[in-house]
Amino acid sequence: MSTENSGNIKKEWMEKGFIDEPAQGMSDLKAEIRRMCKEKDAVILAHYYTVGEIQEVADFIGDSLALARKAADTDAKIIVMCGVHFMAETCKILSPEKTVLTPDLNAGCSLADSCTADDLRKFKAEHPGYQVVSYVNTTAAVKALTDVVVTSGNAKKVVDSFPKDAKLIFGPDYNLGNYINSVTGREMVLWNGGCHVHERFSVDEIVKLKKEHPDAVVMAHLECKSPVLAIADVKGSTATMLQYAQQHPEQKEFIVATEAGILHEMQRTCKDQVFIAVPPEVSEGGVGCSCNECEYMKMNTLLKVYNTLKHEWPTVDVDPEIREDALKPIKRMLELS
Repeated sequence: MSTENSGNIKKEWMEKGFIDEPAQGMSDLKAEIRRMCKEKDAVILAHYYTVGEIQEVADFIGDSLALARKAADTDAKIIVMCGVHFMAETCKILSPEKTVLTPDLNAGCSLADSCTADDLRKFKAEHPGYQVVSYVNTTAAVKALTDVVVTSGNAKKVVDSFPKDAKLIFGPDYNLGNYINSVTGREMVLWNGGCHVHERFSVDEIVKLKKEHPDAVVMAHLECKSPVLAIADVKGSTATMLQYAQQHPEQKEFIVATEAGILHEMQRTCKDQVFIAVPPEVSEGGVGCSCNECEYMKMNTLLKVYNTLKHEWPTVDVDPEIREDALKPIKRMLELS
């Protein structure tokens, strides 16, 4: 969610009288959340990058668009999207009749924020005759200006569906667009945006880990920079990396270059394998940390999920006209992929 639209959510929550409201007398917050889900006919969606205890209480765990599609297929009246704001918007686009809640409206996305609707509108005007291919990590307003949406898992297939001489703009993730250009031989015009988490991975850190674990398979998300992707054994979406580990039980060690939250699901489903998170580059002050995390994803907490369900707030809505236009490129993607 862009900072210009986020507002002072904490102040508003306090004015409503339930910021950080404790679950008084409750020994098991997870059990109470599940009880309310049943009572309120709600489903909880957790992105792979949320903390483990959020994933443990969720009905569905996965990547953003897959989660929105799963929720749309249910009869639930309420969707609680534990992720970031654009993901909740996508849920509302696919399920306009449902109430969509998000535990923290301030949970934005550096990648989505790198491309505003106004800026994309101007960029399109500067490139007449071009069609826009947008990564799913965008706001509803940007999707509404898009010809087709893609995920990191189907981007190549969707782009390949266009004629070779098609004039294409790809955004907002430069690294993903650059990778798709390299494997398709195209020259799409790339928006210069990026994920602040995946931008922090470096070849040096991976080389260090590879020396310590020479038999480990290196896996990297397509939002990583090209030098990182060049040394990765497995390149793809978060779901692709998880699936690869599940399908190769003989491989005992993996070095993983994506947001560290995915390690929870990897370890849960692959108990006999070891997953090593690639740390970010060491800061200028010389102090690094052991993993690379998205602070926005980590805004989702059990207490916030509890409060969100209890008060059915904050809700996420999408203007009906924007929703209608944003749904078209998603439908086109589904048809092509």
